[in-house]
Amino acid sequence: MSSKSPETFPKQIIFYDVFLLDSVSYLWYNYNMDEKSCLIYKGSKFSIKWYFDINGKSAAFDFFENSTEDLQDKFLILVKKMGDFGKIYDITKFRNEGDGIYAFKPQPDRYLSFFTDGREIIVTNGFKKKADKLPKNEKDLAIRYRQDYFKRKAGGTK
Repeated sequence: MSSKSPETFPKQIIFYDVFLLDSVSYLWYNYNMDEKSCLIYKGSKFSIKWYFDINGKSAAFDFFENSTEDLQDKFLILVKKMGDFGKIYDITKFRNEGDGIYAFKPQPDRYLSFFTDGREIIVTNGFKKKADKLPKNEKDLAIRYRQDYFKRKAGGTK
């Protein structure tokens, strides 16, 4: 395993050398998520972070932790792509769900998120896709987490 940070890996290794994918994924991923280490990936266009509540808990992080390594890798590839390029053109992989909520869509999982004004994307919650429509309760949860995030950010307790 290389000791390089993810930002220094040549893009062709990430996208073409499947053998290195597991090593790269672990470099992107923070095992001890808390207020100071909520960063998932810092790209040239966006930094992608886990949302955490006032108690330091993260529904998205917990969902990720309980996913298989293969599903984690699928999510991390999308995160890296968004962080580096600023857009994922394939709506089967990333989509605007309305009300300022966006979904990373590594099949069959969904990770809901929102953009901040500081070139950040905050991942709020994750779930297994079971129907064609986005479950209202999951979107409502993401909206509630976004409101909490901006309220705490305005109060200085992001």
